[in-house]
Amino acid sequence: MSGAALRLIRCRRLSTAGRPGVNKVLQWRDLKKIAKVTGAIVFGGCLFITYEVVSLDKAVTIDTSAILQEKYKSYIYLRTTPSAEKETLTAGLAHKARRELHKAARRFLEASSKLLLQSLDEHFSSVDADPHEVALWVLLKKTQSANKAIRLQAVQELADNHHWHDYQYHTAAQVIDQRTAVGLARTPQVDLRFFRHPPALPNLEDGLSAEDGLRQLLASLPQSEVNKCVQYFTSLALRESTQSMAAQRGGLWCFGGNGLPYAQSLTTVPSEKVESFCLQALVQHSKVQSHCDYIVANGGLQLLQRVYQLRRDSLKIQRNIIRIIGNLALHEDIHQAIVQSGWLFVLAEMMQSPQVMQASYAARALANLDRETVKEKYQDGVYILHPQTRDNQPIKADVLFIHGILGAAFKTWRQRDRNALEEENEPESDDDYTECWPKSWLAADCPNLRILSVEYDSHLSDWMAKCPAENQRKSLAYRSQKLLQKLKQAGVGERPVVWVAHSMGGLLVKKMLLDAAEDPDMQALLKNTKGIMFYSVPHYGTFMAEYSVNVRYLLFPSIEVRELCKDSPALRNLNESFLNIAQENEIKVLSFAETLPTNIGPMIKILVVPTQSADLGIGELIKVDVDHLNICKPEKKDSFLYNRSLQFIQEALQSYISQ
Repeated sequence: MSGAALRLIRCRRLSTAGRPGVNKVLQWRDLKKIAKVTGAIVFGGCLFITYEVVSLDKAVTIDTSAILQEKYKSYIYLRTTPSAEKETLTAGLAHKARRELHKAARRFLEASSKLLLQSLDEHFSSVDADPHEVALWVLLKKTQSANKAIRLQAVQELADNHHWHDYQYHTAAQVIDQRTAVGLARTPQVDLRFFRHPPALPNLEDGLSAEDGLRQLLASLPQSEVNKCVQYFTSLALRESTQSMAAQRGGLWCFGGNGLPYAQSLTTVPSEKVESFCLQALVQHSKVQSHCDYIVANGGLQLLQRVYQLRRDSLKIQRNIIRIIGNLALHEDIHQAIVQSGWLFVLAEMMQSPQVMQASYAARALANLDRETVKEKYQDGVYILHPQTRDNQPIKADVLFIHGILGAAFKTWRQRDRNALEEENEPESDDDYTECWPKSWLAADCPNLRILSVEYDSHLSDWMAKCPAENQRKSLAYRSQKLLQKLKQAGVGERPVVWVAHSMGGLLVKKMLLDAAEDPDMQALLKNTKGIMFYSVPHYGTFMAEYSVNVRYLLFPSIEVRELCKDSPALRNLNESFLNIAQENEIKVLSFAETLPTNIGPMIKILVVPTQSADLGIGELIKVDVDHLNICKPEKKDSFLYNRSLQFIQEALQSYISQ
């Protein structure tokens, strides 16, 4: 195919009037009778030619989901014409366009009809086409094989071949089915030309803004079968939306009940803030299965696509949107709607983001869409750090990272920031730094592990406002039950497990294992727990409880302070019970203790978890010259803190990962 001739051929097949697909081989002599060139437009150096097939319905029906979903339209993309050839192209348009058009259409229709409709062992003898052209259609046909191994191999080969022509990528994008497209999106560094871009979105009715659209979507969702926090967030988001419009006129905007002044002039800041509020409320609604259908039925997928495109400069808004898509993807009956509304391209693009959070949010959504190779489902707050794509490496064990109350699934486990003196003495390149050492370092050193990071609501919202059910939701007992349900759906407990916990995340791990011991459906999780690594966990409480409310809130805002008092009965009972099951199940334990005080505000320094409280009473205890917040953040990959952590994980799982 000439690379300089054509940009795009569009082949359109008229409606089949509802008849089911019938496989027929289209002959070129039939095509010449029924096809005609209806128009040609030169636009920005690109040639767009429309092929209208008048009676194609009588000649051929190719039963592919792509054609059915797109109302029997498929697109063939050819190379861009260089700008220097514009004049020549225009002058010889009639002759040259028709000649190249017929050559391209003939090649496409002959190859596609024969390869898609004949058996694989016939194609090389019956198709007069370039072998490279044939190879594409052979792989496309293999993706439809009844044999799963053949399908998976075909998807991998499609992605591995980086020498397809531009039009071949885009042609494949129209032909591949949903299952194949999801598989390609979960292939490392896949070419994004395999995916159709999101469709053009119609304007919102009555000139509504994206903010108005989000408000209307929220208002349309039911309030029944929803917890008090979701009701609260929804009503607050709707109220803030109303007040933001008043703010644009009056210069005062209510933020969680606190007035914040804004300029009198109309700006995009209030709208973006309100969009963020509405999205947080939608995140809560998307956790309710019955509400997901309402979100889709009321145009939520298209509206979220619009907001995503409008706020491409806001990583936070993008993450909340993908978080919603990941929640919707938990329900297989919604998968087709997600794919048809163009989200696969967005997710595949985000998977290649250098931002660890962006890539991980997209990885979760795609894993929930991939029912071909993933049996687990990843609920909101459970993130796959490795492997985030399809991988031939067998998974032998799981490592779970549980952050503390003020932590998060990613920021808790970032590399420690180095001070100016350290950087001057030992300069470090950007390539050596990581935003999440379990994803970057541990995955490279232990590729046959599945590495998960769990995030729970330390703040249910970015609003500085309290949810009516806040106290209940922030108890250890509540969080333990909720996380156990999520981990069960993610398949945690089916393989050997090592837990890695920071601060009060360690108390949560102990509570979950005690609860698992009492639950017949979760006892496998306890039996498969091979090791636990504690970073400054207050097993016996902390002196923080003796400080003022304002001070202690900075580090422990979520669990009743009396539970954290030194030698509190609740902590003592938790610890004693855990020690019994740890010894019974021969769980290996490694504890790290901080030795440097932590800055609490501008005036106070305190040793948050003293060594005696960080000492569980079993296993090894290692003191490290860091503060409470940096105890879980290795300075660099060859530091003692990381190497000892890696050694513990490898030793705890040695008999499993070495097989």
